[in-house]
Amino acid sequence: MSARLLLVEDEPSLARTLSDRLTAEGYEVVVAADGPSGERSARDGGFDVVLLDVNLPGKNGFDVCRDLRRDGIDIPILMLTARNELVDRVLGLKLGADDYLAKPFETLELLARIEALMRRSQAEAPTSPTAADAAHGYRFGNVRVDFDRAQVWRSGEDGAKTEVACSALEYRLLRFLIEHRGEVHDRDRLLDEVWGYDATPTTRTVDVHVSSLRQKIEPNPGRPEFIVTVHGLGYRFDG
Repeated sequence: MSARLLLVEDEPSLARTLSDRLTAEGYEVVVAADGPSGERSARDGGFDVVLLDVNLPGKNGFDVCRDLRRDGIDIPILMLTARNELVDRVLGLKLGADDYLAKPFETLELLARIEALMRRSQAEAPTSPTAADAAHGYRFGNVRVDFDRAQVWRSGEDGAKTEVACSALEYRLLRFLIEHRGEVHDRDRLLDEVWGYDATPTTRTVDVHVSSLRQKIEPNPGRPEFIVTVHGLGYRFDG
């Protein structure tokens, strides 16, 4: 069965060009021309990847992405936009987008990003080789990661447990760091292993997701003790 893509793009000529090319590559493509209709289609489900423009009539792509993630819809989202400022890229990723591609872009790069997102979403989570997996999870500090359910829990001072709302990509990043704890990982390796494609020199994707995870699991995000920065080299998990 062909993979299904939802393309939310309000420029008719671009939507037609992308739809024709993606269809020629074997994808089934559904096009939505504004934010509200794109969001409804994404909520209806059945898509493998959403290609989401930012400047949309009715509701912009940032708001669509935010509301989908808020309601627990974890379909992979690749944002397509003419905006190329760092603040816009960071905002899209913070709101839950899995990747960001600025216009104009090469179709081959778009195809590579789509394939990487699909590989990540379809791949089974790797098995940890450590004894910690005997309990199908891992605990550090007041945080418990349930590998079977792909959930993260945090205990309060009163012992009450609260689920930590992690995106699918944040969870995959955290699990990878746990399974390779003690090792230093540069951004290139994290992009290759967790995101599924090689790094680009200007990317801030890894930094944004590390920062978001620290806000959720570190006692003091400003002075992290679990996901630590090894200056000039990358990141290391010390839990």
